[in-house]
Amino acid sequence: MTADQDFLADCRTRLAFDLVAHTWDPVVVWALKDGPRRPTELLAHIGGISQKVLTGTLRRLEFNGLVARRSYGGSPPRVEYALTGLGRTLLAPIEAFGAWAHDHGDEVLDAQDRYAGTREA
Repeated sequence: MTADQDFLADCRTRLAFDLVAHTWDPVVVWALKDGPRRPTELLAHIGGISQKVLTGTLRRLEFNGLVARRSYGGSPPRVEYALTGLGRTLLAPIEAFGAWAHDHGDEVLDAQDRYAGTREA
Protein backbone atom coordinates (compact mmCIF):
# COMPACT_ATOMS: atom_id res chain seq x y z
CA MET A 1 0.00 0.00 0.00
CA THR A 2 1.36 3.42 -0.88
CA ALA A 3 1.01 6.54 1.24
CA ASP A 4 -1.59 7.83 -1.22
CA GLN A 5 -3.83 4.84 -0.47
CA ASP A 6 -3.66 4.85 3.32
CA PHE A 7 -7.14 6.27 3.83
CA LEU A 8 -9.04 5.45 0.66
CA ALA A 9 -12.53 4.10 1.26
CA ASP A 10 -11.89 1.09 -0.98
CA CYS A 11 -8.51 0.25 0.53
CA ARG A 12 -8.15 -3.51 1.08
CA THR A 13 -6.88 -2.98 4.62
CA ARG A 14 -9.99 -1.00 5.51
CA LEU A 15 -12.07 -3.76 3.93
CA ALA A 16 -10.35 -6.34 6.15
CA PHE A 17 -10.86 -4.28 9.29
CA ASP A 18 -14.49 -3.72 8.37
CA LEU A 19 -14.98 -7.50 8.31
CA VAL A 20 -13.90 -7.78 11.93
CA ALA A 21 -15.18 -4.39 13.13
CA HIS A 22 -18.72 -5.67 13.40
CA THR A 23 -18.84 -7.04 16.94
CA TRP A 24 -20.41 -10.36 16.07
CA ASP A 25 -18.63 -11.18 12.78
CA PRO A 26 -15.49 -12.69 14.33
CA VAL A 27 -17.54 -14.36 17.08
CA VAL A 28 -19.75 -16.15 14.54
CA VAL A 29 -16.77 -17.08 12.37
CA TRP A 30 -15.07 -18.57 15.44
CA ALA A 31 -18.27 -20.41 16.42
CA LEU A 32 -18.25 -22.10 13.00
CA LYS A 33 -14.60 -23.20 13.19
CA ASP A 34 -15.45 -26.82 14.05
CA GLY A 35 -17.99 -27.27 11.29
CA PRO A 36 -21.48 -26.38 10.11
CA ARG A 37 -24.12 -25.30 12.60
CA ARG A 38 -27.78 -24.52 12.50
CA PRO A 39 -28.89 -21.05 13.63
CA THR A 40 -30.42 -22.48 16.83
CA GLU A 41 -27.07 -24.13 17.62
CA LEU A 42 -25.28 -20.85 17.07
CA LEU A 43 -27.71 -19.05 19.37
CA ALA A 44 -27.11 -21.64 22.08
CA HIS A 45 -23.32 -21.52 21.58
CA ILE A 46 -22.92 -17.73 21.46
CA GLY A 47 -23.95 -15.86 24.58
CA GLY A 48 -25.67 -12.51 24.27
CA ILE A 49 -26.58 -12.52 20.58
CA SER A 50 -30.20 -12.09 19.53
CA GLN A 51 -31.88 -13.94 16.67
CA LYS A 52 -32.16 -10.70 14.71
CA VAL A 53 -28.48 -9.83 15.13
CA LEU A 54 -27.41 -13.40 14.31
CA THR A 55 -29.47 -13.35 11.11
CA GLY A 56 -27.94 -10.03 10.04
CA THR A 57 -24.45 -11.23 10.88
CA LEU A 58 -24.86 -14.47 8.92
CA ARG A 59 -26.18 -12.54 5.92
CA ARG A 60 -23.24 -10.12 6.05
CA LEU A 61 -20.75 -12.99 6.33
CA GLU A 62 -22.44 -14.78 3.42
CA PHE A 63 -22.40 -11.56 1.35
CA ASN A 64 -18.66 -11.26 1.96
CA GLY A 65 -18.01 -14.87 0.97
CA LEU A 66 -16.97 -16.01 4.44
CA VAL A 67 -19.95 -18.25 5.18
CA ALA A 68 -22.03 -20.56 3.00
CA ARG A 69 -25.71 -21.26 3.67
CA ARG A 70 -27.08 -24.70 2.93
CA SER A 71 -30.79 -25.50 2.91
CA TYR A 72 -32.14 -28.97 3.46
CA GLY A 73 -35.58 -30.12 2.43
CA GLY A 74 -37.82 -32.12 4.65
CA SER A 75 -40.26 -31.33 7.34
CA PRO A 76 -39.39 -29.11 8.97
CA PRO A 77 -36.89 -27.64 6.53
CA ARG A 78 -33.54 -26.76 8.05
CA VAL A 79 -30.61 -24.52 7.26
CA GLU A 80 -26.95 -24.82 8.19
CA TYR A 81 -24.10 -22.36 7.93
CA ALA A 82 -20.46 -23.28 7.39
CA LEU A 83 -17.25 -21.40 6.83
CA THR A 84 -16.01 -21.17 3.27
CA GLY A 85 -12.34 -21.56 2.45
CA LEU A 86 -12.07 -17.79 2.58
CA GLY A 87 -13.80 -17.72 5.97
CA ARG A 88 -11.36 -20.30 7.34
CA THR A 89 -8.48 -17.94 6.47
CA LEU A 90 -9.80 -15.55 9.13
CA LEU A 91 -9.43 -18.09 11.94
CA ALA A 92 -5.70 -17.45 12.49
CA PRO A 93 -6.06 -13.64 12.69
CA ILE A 94 -9.06 -13.98 15.03
CA GLU A 95 -7.11 -16.40 17.21
CA ALA A 96 -4.13 -13.99 17.27
CA PHE A 97 -6.39 -11.11 18.23
CA GLY A 98 -7.93 -13.24 21.00
CA ALA A 99 -4.45 -14.10 22.29
CA TRP A 100 -3.58 -10.39 22.32
CA ALA A 101 -6.78 -9.66 24.27
CA HIS A 102 -5.94 -12.41 26.77
CA ASP A 103 -2.40 -11.10 27.23
CA HIS A 104 -3.26 -7.39 27.39
CA GLY A 105 -6.92 -7.17 28.42
CA ASP A 106 -6.08 -6.27 32.03
CA GLU A 107 -3.83 -3.45 30.84
CA VAL A 108 -6.63 -2.04 28.69
CA LEU A 109 -9.12 -2.26 31.58
CA ASP A 110 -6.61 -0.55 33.90
CA ALA A 111 -6.13 2.25 31.36
CA GLN A 112 -9.90 2.68 31.11
CA ASP A 113 -10.16 2.89 34.90
CA ARG A 114 -7.33 5.47 35.05
CA TYR A 115 -8.97 7.51 32.30
CA ALA A 116 -12.36 7.40 34.02
CA GLY A 117 -10.70 8.50 37.28
CA THR A 118 -9.09 11.54 35.64
CA ARG A 119 -12.37 12.49 33.97
CA GLU A 120 -14.22 12.44 37.31
CA ALA A 121 -11.63 14.65 39.03
